[in-house]
Amino acid sequence: MGAKVIEGRMTADAGQGMVVFLIGMRVNNFRSPRDWWPVARAMPRMRKELLRDPSSGLIASRFLMGGPRLVYAVQYWESKEKLLAYAAAPDKEHRPAWAEFNRRVREGRGGVGFWHETYVVPAGSYESIYVNMPAFGLGAAAGVVPVGRRGDRAADRLAS
Repeated sequence: MGAKVIEGRMTADAGQGMVVFLIGMRVNNFRSPRDWWPVARAMPRMRKELLRDPSSGLIASRFLMGGPRLVYAVQYWESKEKLLAYAAAPDKEHRPAWAEFNRRVREGRGGVGFWHETYVVPAGSYESIYVNMPAFGLGAAAGVVPVGRRGDRAADRLAS
């Protein structure tokens, strides 16, 4: 059942650094599915497109629920350049979805909200610990190593 548990204390091994991208939508009005349903449908399509193309720069992605109104994805990218290239590519799923979302926002119905945050994480500028967990989060994206390789304490891992 589920992913294999890695016993012991592990930490992520993102030696090259990476970009963490959070992106999501908030249903502001459940009675306006014509506002939020196109956004909800576009997110999985973009994710599938990215995961099918190893050169896209997307390393890993996970959808999460933040209550009944909020759905978001945590994504790990090789670089900000690859993330921005995907966002601007005229032949990919993102551009038409973004254009459609902007058109709906201009119509002013407000039934759906959208947000994203981007963090550029240089090598060694992160800390993580996974105890008796399957590969998860940054560890699933970058791989894991025993904690002792990067330091036994969070402060040690942040200093490396």
